Amino acid sequence: MLRQMMLRVVVCVVVLSGLVHTGPTDLWSSMLRLSDVHRCSNKPQQTLDPEVHMNITEIIERWGYPAEEHEVLTEDGYILTVNRIPHGLRHTPGPKPVVLLQHGLLAAGSNWITNLPNSSLGYVLADNGYDVWLGNSRGNTWSRKHQTLRPDQEDFWRFSYDEMALKDLPAVVNYILKVTGQEQIYYVGHSQGTTIAFIAFSKLPELASKIKMFFGLAPVATVAFTSSPMTKMSCLPEWFIWDLLGRRDFLPQCHIIEWFAEHVCAERLLSELCGNIFFVLCGFDEKNLNMTRTPVYVTHNPAGTSVQNMVHWAQAVKGGKLMAFDFGAAGNLKHYNQSTPPEYRVQDMKVPTALFSGGQDTLADPKDVAMLLPQVSNLVFHRHIEHWEHLDFIWGLDANEQMFPFILKLLQDHR
Repeated sequence: MLRQMMLRVVVCVVVLSGLVHTGPTDLWSSMLRLSDVHRCSNKPQQTLDPEVHMNITEIIERWGYPAEEHEVLTEDGYILTVNRIPHGLRHTPGPKPVVLLQHGLLAAGSNWITNLPNSSLGYVLADNGYDVWLGNSRGNTWSRKHQTLRPDQEDFWRFSYDEMALKDLPAVVNYILKVTGQEQIYYVGHSQGTTIAFIAFSKLPELASKIKMFFGLAPVATVAFTSSPMTKMSCLPEWFIWDLLGRRDFLPQCHIIEWFAEHVCAERLLSELCGNIFFVLCGFDEKNLNMTRTPVYVTHNPAGTSVQNMVHWAQAVKGGKLMAFDFGAAGNLKHYNQSTPPEYRVQDMKVPTALFSGGQDTLADPKDVAMLLPQVSNLVFHRHIEHWEHLDFIWGLDANEQMFPFILKLLQDHR
């Protein structure tokens, strides 16, 4: 136990050593002021946002929208929760075009509905006549069920974004088509949500034929140039990561995070600090974020994933390619019948694709995006938003000017 605690301290130092010059404000000086600010503040704590303790369905219903909750079974036994907003506040009868929204790494379907309705893509699409579905990848807060396995078993967590792409995504798309009676859907992915799309739509042509259009927000195929502190983990030996983090879940939602959101982020003078701690890992712009919502963001994110998935991302940083999980020479022979993991070919994807990238994005780095663009064989649109960082695509206050109108027009033009 002591040895593992020491290892965790070491990895925290390694990861956090990259944070000092990442954010727009000095994280460390903010942290040093934390106790002083708390002691000196005579102002009452902000009223706690009720969404802090709500699930996805409850958040949707709070704003007057209809909400449904579905369970989708994958071919390997995982049971995924998928949320639905079947229509907007003004309901018109009849079938509606379907949009599936897929979150990124360590996130959840709540990403699309935790801003106010006019700046949350889920609500905006519903109000514009779309049937909106919110995916949840295996292992996050809302998708921790299996037919035979339990989350306290290591076997439950033997997956990475390979399985999310090749097993979760086909199961969810096919389920949605069956429920709605549609033949095709639109797909919107953020970050890892784009990665699994690049893999699935290039590897599974039958699945790709069911996608009318793919919208990639902060697209990630390779992470060769990423400078996010999250990638500091790739500097560590793989055996060390396994020894340090174990072989189960990584950063699940927990009571400590809920306490932090309720007692720190909800303090009016501390909301900026809370934003810095959380968003500095992915890109943070306090001017483009509703700071009063940070307690809601923090209680729903991080939503957890597997340690194997984090190791896969560490491999991607080192290798600089979009490849399947590397089990080592012997393991690769067993899984792939070759000594090295296979590489995914984005150029094989034929789905009409629209990409939105950010100039300040440290995870979907502009240099990686520049390498990706020529590989997208059916690229119909690309918009580069110079001042945007990684999380502006889901929570940016100016998204209703910088992105939503373009998505809505593309949806209309490709009906």
